[in-house]
Amino acid sequence: MSLKDRLRDDSIAHLKAGNELEKTTLRNILSAIGTKEKSGKNPSELNDQDVETLLRKEVGNREETAALAAKDGRTDLAERELAEAAFISTYLPKMLEEAEAQSIVDRIMGELAADHELTMKDMGQAMKLVGAEIAGRFDGKAVSQMVRAKLA
Repeated sequence: MSLKDRLRDDSIAHLKAGNELEKTTLRNILSAIGTKEKSGKNPSELNDQDVETLLRKEVGNREETAALAAKDGRTDLAERELAEAAFISTYLPKMLEEAEAQSIVDRIMGELAADHELTMKDMGQAMKLVGAEIAGRFDGKAVSQMVRAKLA
C-alpha cells in the first residue's frame, strides 16, 4: 500500500471515528498532494518519496506557523499547529541518528573503495548511492560533509 493510499484510508477512518484534528489535517494533506500532482505542464502521480517530501514541508510549515503564533500570543493556534505537525510526523520514517548515517556512509564508501582508490571524482556516485539509502532521513549537507571527509 502506498503512502498516499494509507493517508486516504486513515482519512476515512478518522472521519468515521469523529477525530476532527486528524480528519482535517489529512484532508489538507491530500488536497496538497492533489494540487501538486495536477500542477505544471505534465501532471503526474507522486510516489512515496515525493509524498514524504511534501509531508516534511507541511510539518515545517506548521512548526513555523506555531512559532509565529506563539510569538503573537496566540497559544491556541500554536498548540493546534504543533499537534498537526506531530500527527503528520507519524507518517514519516524515523530520522537517523548521526552514528547511523555515518555507518551507512562508511559501508557504502567501503563498497566503492573495493573497486578502486576513491577521489573527489567519485563524489557524485557516492552521494547518489548514499542519498538513495538515507532518502531524507538525515540532513543532506551533513551527509555531503561525511562523504567528502571520506574522499579527502
